[in-house]
Amino acid sequence: MGPVPRTLELFYDVLSPYSWLAFEVLCRYKNIWNISLQLQPTLIGGILRESGNQPPAMLPHKAVYLRSDLRLLSQHHQVPIHFPKDFFSVILKKGSLTAMRFLTAVKMEHPELLEKVSRELWMRVWSRDEDITEPPSILAAAEKAGMSMEQAQELLERVSTPQVKNQLKETTEAACKYGAFGLPVTVAHLQDETHMLFGSDRLELLAHLLGEKWMGPVPPAVNAKL
Repeated sequence: MGPVPRTLELFYDVLSPYSWLAFEVLCRYKNIWNISLQLQPTLIGGILRESGNQPPAMLPHKAVYLRSDLRLLSQHHQVPIHFPKDFFSVILKKGSLTAMRFLTAVKMEHPELLEKVSRELWMRVWSRDEDITEPPSILAAAEKAGMSMEQAQELLERVSTPQVKNQLKETTEAACKYGAFGLPVTVAHLQDETHMLFGSDRLELLAHLLGEKWMGPVPPAVNAKL
């Protein structure tokens, strides 16, 4: 038997494009590094409220920078990010509460589908400029990710239950306890130490902490398949 995999938690919200970048990179490395990746659907609005932070797009200079930054990162990470046309409506008005509750329900009932459903919701909002707030939109994402319509409908009906609401709240509070002030947050549990890393640009540092080799955001084994 080899060494026991180290546990990594990724706290993310599909409203965050930087969360998508971290998500894809960690999904690529989960079969290369000796890790157990635990996906943690989290509400970014709750993180910002608790920490007193605000969305970076609220600052004019950051808002301008975001577009060029994400365009270059999209190319570098080979993740198809495209800005929504009505950015402020999507990010600040519509939000992601229902989507993140739905992903919480997916994790509770069908964890094997969480990665695919999460990715499809990101594809909708950050690649195809499609809605992720209305029930038909969420059902369409779930079905495209491989979930049966019956399964998806059942989970959608559970998003307003206390169990799902409380679980999303608890996950968001857990991220805050680790010191989160935004998303994504990666938490590495290494022996007697816990390390919280913020953002999608600390994964090289994560490799250092794990004692693993960093091969860029698209490791060769993955690049050959793309």
